[in-house]
Amino acid sequence: MAKILEGKKCPSFEGECTNNKTVSNNDLIGKNVVIYFYPKDSTPGCTTEGQDFRDNYESFKKTNTEIIGVSRDSIKSHENFKSKQNFPFELLSDPDEKMCKTFDVMKMKSMYGREYIGVDRSTFLIDKSGIVRKIWRGVKVKNHVLEVLEETKSL
Repeated sequence: MAKILEGKKCPSFEGECTNNKTVSNNDLIGKNVVIYFYPKDSTPGCTTEGQDFRDNYESFKKTNTEIIGVSRDSIKSHENFKSKQNFPFELLSDPDEKMCKTFDVMKMKSMYGREYIGVDRSTFLIDKSGIVRKIWRGVKVKNHVLEVLEETKSL
């Protein structure tokens, strides 16, 4: 059963990001924040999702909303992915799954009959006072970013 985070204060986190930055939840107070967890850099679904956030980035900025992508990939992998896709937002590296576990996005998955624990594509919308306002779990990429953007307009 997923942790109940909606309507509560954003869990504490800190992580290394692209551009030699470190980001924590305390750095984001005063802005709305979209944190989206994705399985792996440079895979089809993850690339499309990132491109959708990129293509709508200016609209998110108009709602005072910052975007952070999170996966278990290394900073080097993130830097390559970000550069190749021209992402205007940072990607946070979570190789030890600490942030993934804090936000409860690890789940049992199956591929080609093999079961494994992986990242459940999930998005969290946090308001400028640090409260989790909306959570999407088991995200399907198509039209997801537009739904998140629409939700930011109500904050």
